[in-house]
Amino acid sequence: NLWQVREMREPPRLLPPGATYHFTLRLAQQGSTLLTDNIGALRFAYARAVAEFPVTCHAMVVLPDHLHAIWTEPQGGNWYAERWRRIKTRFAQAAATPGAPLWQPRFQERALLDTAAFLRALDDCRISPVGQGLVSHPALWPYSSFSKALASAEA
Repeated sequence: NLWQVREMREPPRLLPPGATYHFTLRLAQQGSTLLTDNIGALRFAYARAVAEFPVTCHAMVVLPDHLHAIWTEPQGGNWYAERWRRIKTRFAQAAATPGAPLWQPRFQERALLDTAAFLRALDDCRISPVGQGLVSHPALWPYSSFSKALASAEA
Protein backbone atom coordinates (compact mmCIF):
# COMPACT_ATOMS: atom_id res chain seq x y z
CA ASN A 1 0.00 0.00 0.00
CA LEU A 2 1.64 3.22 -1.18
CA TRP A 3 -0.65 5.49 0.83
CA GLN A 4 -0.59 5.71 4.58
CA VAL A 5 -2.79 7.93 6.73
CA ARG A 6 -0.88 9.11 9.80
CA GLU A 7 -3.75 10.77 11.63
CA MET A 8 -7.24 11.81 10.66
CA ARG A 9 -6.27 15.49 10.50
CA GLU A 10 -3.24 14.85 8.25
CA PRO A 11 -3.53 14.16 4.53
CA PRO A 12 -2.32 10.79 3.23
CA ARG A 13 1.29 10.62 2.07
CA LEU A 14 2.87 8.68 -0.72
CA LEU A 15 5.34 6.16 0.77
CA PRO A 16 7.12 4.62 -2.20
CA PRO A 17 9.05 1.36 -1.82
CA GLY A 18 12.80 1.90 -2.03
CA ALA A 19 12.71 5.40 -0.54
CA THR A 20 15.35 6.60 1.92
CA TYR A 21 14.41 8.16 5.27
CA HIS A 22 16.11 9.84 8.21
CA PHE A 23 14.51 8.81 11.51
CA THR A 24 14.66 10.17 15.04
CA LEU A 25 13.18 8.20 17.94
CA ARG A 26 13.09 9.56 21.49
CA LEU A 27 12.53 8.09 24.90
CA ALA A 28 9.61 9.53 26.86
CA GLN A 29 11.95 10.67 29.63
CA GLN A 30 14.29 13.31 28.25
CA GLY A 31 17.73 13.08 29.85
CA SER A 32 17.45 9.34 30.46
CA THR A 33 20.46 7.11 29.71
CA LEU A 34 18.36 4.00 29.14
CA LEU A 35 19.36 3.47 25.51
CA THR A 36 23.11 3.46 26.11
CA ASP A 37 22.77 1.69 29.49
CA ASN A 38 20.92 -1.14 27.73
CA ILE A 39 22.68 -1.12 24.36
CA GLY A 40 22.71 -4.94 24.22
CA ALA A 41 18.93 -5.08 24.46
CA LEU A 42 18.60 -2.41 21.78
CA ARG A 43 20.99 -4.24 19.46
CA PHE A 44 19.05 -7.48 19.97
CA ALA A 45 15.71 -5.78 19.27
CA TYR A 46 17.14 -4.12 16.18
CA ALA A 47 18.69 -7.34 14.83
CA ARG A 48 15.44 -9.28 15.25
CA ALA A 49 13.31 -6.62 13.57
CA VAL A 50 15.71 -6.21 10.65
CA ALA A 51 15.84 -9.98 10.18
CA GLU A 52 12.04 -10.00 9.95
CA PHE A 53 11.79 -6.87 7.80
CA PRO A 54 15.11 -6.33 5.98
CA VAL A 55 16.30 -2.80 5.31
CA THR A 56 19.48 -1.07 4.21
CA CYS A 57 20.88 0.93 7.11
CA HIS A 58 23.26 3.66 5.94
CA ALA A 59 23.93 5.16 9.36
CA MET A 60 22.80 4.88 12.95
CA VAL A 61 23.75 6.62 16.15
CA VAL A 62 22.36 5.77 19.57
CA LEU A 63 22.48 8.56 22.14
CA PRO A 64 21.46 8.20 25.79
CA ASP A 65 17.81 9.24 25.27
CA HIS A 66 17.26 9.13 21.49
CA LEU A 67 18.58 7.66 18.29
CA HIS A 68 18.95 8.57 14.64
CA ALA A 69 18.97 6.18 11.69
CA ILE A 70 19.04 6.43 7.91
CA TRP A 71 17.28 3.59 6.15
CA THR A 72 16.47 2.74 2.56
CA GLU A 73 13.36 0.62 2.32
CA PRO A 74 13.40 -2.45 0.08
CA GLN A 75 11.81 -2.26 -3.35
CA GLY A 76 9.16 -4.78 -2.28
CA GLY A 77 7.46 -2.57 0.28
CA ASN A 78 7.65 0.10 2.93
CA TRP A 79 7.80 -1.44 6.41
CA TYR A 80 9.56 1.12 8.54
CA ALA A 81 6.61 1.73 10.87
CA GLU A 82 6.31 -1.98 11.68
CA ARG A 83 10.07 -2.35 12.02
CA TRP A 84 10.25 0.54 14.50
CA ARG A 85 7.21 -0.80 16.37
CA ARG A 86 8.96 -4.11 16.88
CA ILE A 87 12.24 -2.50 17.93
CA LYS A 88 10.51 -0.22 20.41
CA THR A 89 8.37 -3.04 21.84
CA ARG A 90 11.21 -5.53 22.23
CA PHE A 91 13.51 -2.97 23.77
CA ALA A 92 10.80 -1.86 26.19
CA GLN A 93 10.17 -5.46 27.23
CA ALA A 94 13.87 -6.00 27.94
CA ALA A 95 14.85 -2.68 29.50
CA ALA A 96 11.82 -0.80 30.77
CA THR A 97 10.82 -0.09 34.28
CA PRO A 98 7.16 -1.01 34.86
CA GLY A 99 4.46 1.60 35.03
CA ALA A 100 5.81 4.33 32.78
CA PRO A 101 5.80 4.67 29.01
CA LEU A 102 9.30 4.19 27.70
CA TRP A 103 9.17 5.75 24.21
CA GLN A 104 7.53 8.87 22.88
CA PRO A 105 4.49 7.58 20.98
CA ARG A 106 5.62 8.82 17.59
CA PHE A 107 8.88 9.16 15.75
CA GLN A 108 10.15 11.66 13.23
CA GLU A 109 10.87 10.58 9.70
CA ARG A 110 12.04 12.68 6.80
CA ALA A 111 12.18 11.40 3.26
CA LEU A 112 15.58 12.11 1.74
CA LEU A 113 14.75 13.14 -1.79
CA ASP A 114 18.19 13.97 -3.17
CA THR A 115 21.90 13.47 -2.56
CA ALA A 116 22.26 16.76 -0.70
CA ALA A 117 19.53 15.78 1.80
CA PHE A 118 21.12 12.36 2.24
CA LEU A 119 24.54 13.90 2.95
CA ARG A 120 23.03 16.38 5.44
CA ALA A 121 21.31 13.50 7.26
CA LEU A 122 24.55 11.49 7.34
CA ASP A 123 26.37 14.48 8.80
CA ASP A 124 23.62 14.97 11.38
CA CYS A 125 24.02 11.37 12.52
CA ARG A 126 27.79 11.63 12.55
CA ILE A 127 28.05 14.83 14.62
CA SER A 128 25.17 14.22 17.05
CA PRO A 129 27.35 12.85 19.88
CA VAL A 130 29.62 15.89 19.58
CA GLY A 131 26.67 18.28 19.50
CA GLN A 132 25.26 16.64 22.63
CA GLY A 133 28.59 17.18 24.40
CA LEU A 134 29.18 13.45 24.82
CA VAL A 135 32.53 13.27 22.99
CA SER A 136 34.98 15.64 21.33
CA HIS A 137 35.09 13.74 18.01
CA PRO A 138 32.45 11.53 16.30
CA ALA A 139 34.81 8.55 16.08
CA LEU A 140 35.01 8.45 19.89
CA TRP A 141 31.31 7.65 20.36
CA PRO A 142 31.01 3.85 20.65
CA TYR A 143 27.29 3.66 19.77
CA SER A 144 27.57 4.88 16.21
CA SER A 145 27.98 3.27 12.82
CA PHE A 146 30.66 5.91 12.15
CA SER A 147 32.94 4.74 14.95
CA LYS A 148 32.59 1.16 13.68
CA ALA A 149 33.39 2.22 10.10
CA LEU A 150 36.48 4.09 11.28
CA ALA A 151 37.68 1.11 13.34
CA SER A 152 37.20 -1.18 10.32
CA ALA A 153 39.11 1.21 8.06
CA GLU A 154 42.03 1.39 10.51
CA ALA A 155 42.24 -2.42 10.92
